[in-house]
Amino acid sequence: MAASGTSSLKRSKPNYIYSIIGVAIVLFIMGIMGWLFLNLHSIGDNFKEDIRISVYIHSTDKNTVGNIQQFIASQDYAKNVEYVNKEKAKAIWNKENNEDWAKILDVNPLPESIDFFAKAAYVNTDSLNKITAAIESEFKNEIADIQYPKSLVTSLNERTTKIGFIFLVLAIILCIIVIISIDNTIRLAMFSNRFLIKTMQMVGATRNFISKPLLIRALLNGLISALIAIFLLFGLIEWAISQFPQLDKLQGIGNSLLLFGGLILLGVGISVFSTHRSVLKYLKMKLDELY
Repeated sequence: MAASGTSSLKRSKPNYIYSIIGVAIVLFIMGIMGWLFLNLHSIGDNFKEDIRISVYIHSTDKNTVGNIQQFIASQDYAKNVEYVNKEKAKAIWNKENNEDWAKILDVNPLPESIDFFAKAAYVNTDSLNKITAAIESEFKNEIADIQYPKSLVTSLNERTTKIGFIFLVLAIILCIIVIISIDNTIRLAMFSNRFLIKTMQMVGATRNFISKPLLIRALLNGLISALIAIFLLFGLIEWAISQFPQLDKLQGIGNSLLLFGGLILLGVGISVFSTHRSVLKYLKMKLDELY
């Protein structure tokens, strides 16, 4: 009888290993999507802050150039302000167009300028129009023109908005799928424990006495699954950075903590909730309904 009872308990014990691995895989996929979503804003900002704004000047007087450069550098919107002479302008043009006109032209036709990059928050049509108007108003006679790729600014803002909306919809859909998948995984693991739950109830155990150890186990399993997912996600991110070093600019402690904390809360929360719901379900069922 003792051997039979032990065998029955072993059969009723849920296979937590498969449950932990299944939840970890689902959380890992959710983590990848979450990382992309959290860093989408940073990716868009990096593109925006790579747009060069050139202030072409009439005079090459050092005092005039210095005054204009100092004025722009003192503004909140500006970063990386530099004076670009003819030689530097030629080097930039050759780099962007992948060719050298020295074989064709003997004279450098490019004007001198003061170039700068605007912070991402200011890279939109309205803000840039105000910026150019303010610079031209301050130095009417010294500035010939102010140029930046206006079509690129417009299209970049439109595409960033569209991509952000698409990612938000996908994130919501994926979150729903993840919650359902984890819930089904936990319920399947608890299914093999239904007779043990019912037996404890029949011998007089209270609901709290029955559910407490199972909920503690669910909490630990959810935490283990989340930690496995975080470990895999961290390794994938580090590998991606080693292959594409520019991704390192996207890394932020705040985003990482938010992402990893979210995975832990999601893994633990759904595991505990699903386990508690399954326990209540089997406690309410009649013995014949468990077969």
